[in-house]
Amino acid sequence: MTPNQPLRHPEKARKPDNPSPRKPAWIRVKAPTSKEYGDTRRIVRQYNLHTVCEEAACPNIGECWSKAHATFMILGSVCTRACAFCNVATGNPKGALDPHEPDNVALAVARLGLKHVVVTSVDRDDLADGGAGHFAATIRAIRAASPATTVEVLTPDFRDKPESALEAVIAAGPDVFNHNLETVPRLYRAIRPGARYEGSLALLKRAKELSPTVFTKSGIMVGLGEEEGEVARVMDDLRAAGVDFLTIGQYLQPTPKHAAVTRFVEPSEFDAFRALGREKGFLLVAASALTRSSYHADRDFAALKAARGTLDARVTPEGVHSHDDSPARQAARESNLS
Repeated sequence: MTPNQPLRHPEKARKPDNPSPRKPAWIRVKAPTSKEYGDTRRIVRQYNLHTVCEEAACPNIGECWSKAHATFMILGSVCTRACAFCNVATGNPKGALDPHEPDNVALAVARLGLKHVVVTSVDRDDLADGGAGHFAATIRAIRAASPATTVEVLTPDFRDKPESALEAVIAAGPDVFNHNLETVPRLYRAIRPGARYEGSLALLKRAKELSPTVFTKSGIMVGLGEEEGEVARVMDDLRAAGVDFLTIGQYLQPTPKHAAVTRFVEPSEFDAFRALGREKGFLLVAASALTRSSYHADRDFAALKAARGTLDARVTPEGVHSHDDSPARQAARESNLS
């Protein structure tokens, strides 16, 4: 960092360091070197855009950018929250907003030839609508520039904002509405102090109520000190909110000033989480050490559509066929997925 460059996380400067444990072999990734990676980076720079891939120091950036997949982060690069797990810069953007950003995202999507795009953002508590209008404008711009591209949004919680904020995003017609719970309720005060667990659940539930056909999605990290039973209860809460798709990934510590990694979850445990989630009725569960909200999002969207199609095929005007009355199918019916 140069002498004139502001601290990325000023609120963490006085916190004691948490040693970063050595990553196990199943988490290590190769440094990005491909030509395609460089091409993606140039397009992002050309349109003056931000990506969560870079800002959050995602371990999958080499793989994704080599396939011309980038997750665009709108509403600027400075977040008004200070979550203990996140590498995105924090501060007060003072209402700053780039009016050209929606169109620039759309142009980049078209240049990259994306079949499916994920658009996320920083939290913008300084804006009256939390940035919802900007999300809606970005969705509409992508639809205009690249009509065949499906759009997934990963939004903030719009805490203390009017309900019209969420309504504006849903009215713009995203194919997937994602909002991450991030962790279990017990850890919110330490890990996600600016958010409220029940508020995030309510947002997901309301999104499904506003648009029953939109796929809803949420994700959590493990390795922050949660217990297995707490993860199971989060699954139950998400299913009660009608959420279709759950992602579970390993928390990786961005810097020593961030929350400590309490343990590295074994691959077999991720397999168990995946199986449990399917038993509870999720259409899709992605669970692995390197799983992130937008990792393989294009492939997962296709899998979601296929899963919903399979579920619909098992439904007659009289209801679900009697030979398929498992708890998972009952949960699916209760969330009006069929």
